[in-house]
Amino acid sequence: GLADQSAGRRIAMVKVGFIVEGSCEKIIIESEAFKTFLHRNGFELIEPVIDANGAGNLLPHNIEPFIGVLEANGAERLYILTDSDGRPVEDVKERINHAKITAYFITVKAIEAWFLADTQAMKKFLEIEDFAGEQFPEETPELPWDRISKIVKETGSARGPGNKVGFAKKMIKYWEFSIENAATHPNCPSAKCVVAHFQSNI
Repeated sequence: GLADQSAGRRIAMVKVGFIVEGSCEKIIIESEAFKTFLHRNGFELIEPVIDANGAGNLLPHNIEPFIGVLEANGAERLYILTDSDGRPVEDVKERINHAKITAYFITVKAIEAWFLADTQAMKKFLEIEDFAGEQFPEETPELPWDRISKIVKETGSARGPGNKVGFAKKMIKYWEFSIENAATHPNCPSAKCVVAHFQSNI
């Protein structure tokens, strides 16, 4: 009956592989929230996400073995997620340009800007319901991570962020961070870029 018809029409998921700059990026991409988002839009994440352990390891000749692993695991499209570390985004793209990469997602300054952009998750972390949010999460005077520590001090929140990796895990597990939420922030273009790419299913 109907079930059979819809099964016949089901479109095969496009398998996507990610190479990321570091462990925080890996935690975010491998999160259930992101995998669910991908799934809703017709994509399936190939795991594990490859952590290049530093931006220098994302240079074209260095990612050949990573690409080989992802392709062997069935990845049909390949993505890189890295920080700009204050450099112009175009320069970063040029530096890591590789013919096999579908798209490059580059967070301005650092990935923690996405945490700042998810105001709901920040409220839960700080335990401050009326936290107004960070107006320009990708334009903080200091690095986004230092900004998070500063907000803790300024708001008198009882919770410190701890270390980056632990914070990233808690942000996802307890405070329900998602790239989709970060993308709804009016001033977080890099998160918007990721969401828009997969929603448009180009």
